[in-house]
Amino acid sequence: MNRPAAPFLEFRDIVKSYGSVTAVDGVSLAIDPGEFVALVGASGSGKSTLLKTVNRLVVPDNGAVMLEGEDVATLTPHALRRRAGYVFQGIGLFPHMTVAENIGIGPRLAGERPGRERIAELLELVELDAEMGGRMPDALSGGQRQRVGVARALAGEPHLLLMDEPFGALDPITRDSLGERIARLHERLGLTTVMVTHDMAEALLLASRVLVMDSGRIVADETPQALLEGAGGTIAQDLVAVPREQARRLAGLTA
Repeated sequence: MNRPAAPFLEFRDIVKSYGSVTAVDGVSLAIDPGEFVALVGASGSGKSTLLKTVNRLVVPDNGAVMLEGEDVATLTPHALRRRAGYVFQGIGLFPHMTVAENIGIGPRLAGERPGRERIAELLELVELDAEMGGRMPDALSGGQRQRVGVARALAGEPHLLLMDEPFGALDPITRDSLGERIARLHERLGLTTVMVTHDMAEALLLASRVLVMDSGRIVADETPQALLEGAGGTIAQDLVAVPREQARRLAGLTA
């Protein structure tokens, strides 16, 4: 008899506390390959803490995170970086390094040196010109810097893309455009993507599955369509009500 395949990414009873505050409170869930999952919740709900347990930026007090059937705690930093690309909140480029050096830092730490063609390929993936590889980060716009951050996360050809509030510092037009680019890359590269956001509209538009966190727990796990149809409970629907009311007000302006 064939045994069922292990989930691509699995959280097993994850607990993380900071003093008397429990940031993540016994979260267990599985994510299948190819899913685009949004983690949504108010500030302090635990969503960024949970995300960071995947790449060991946060070490849980209890439980295990399994990536492609292996406990991430047993993986070397190099192996984990190759499997899970990470787009930082606030971009996090090194200001003293060129764009090309920023993009290639992960492979270089692993003893590899991506060539000019590889850097150009990664820049093309995020719709930037190859000549930008020689620029310094302070010569780029906010949107361009964030695209470089995405290229850096993809440099190791990861199977998993983790994004922590990736568009929070961007203006609305750039934010919307970059979100669409990320969704296209997700499909084109066959990634599994987990994105933390406080913006429910963003989650509904980009993700195939939305997880709502509150007080360290997952309180809703629904598709965007189900949430729009009223599923998920009170906390989830309070978050959905914000973009729904904004849409109603905008419609009223043209009535």
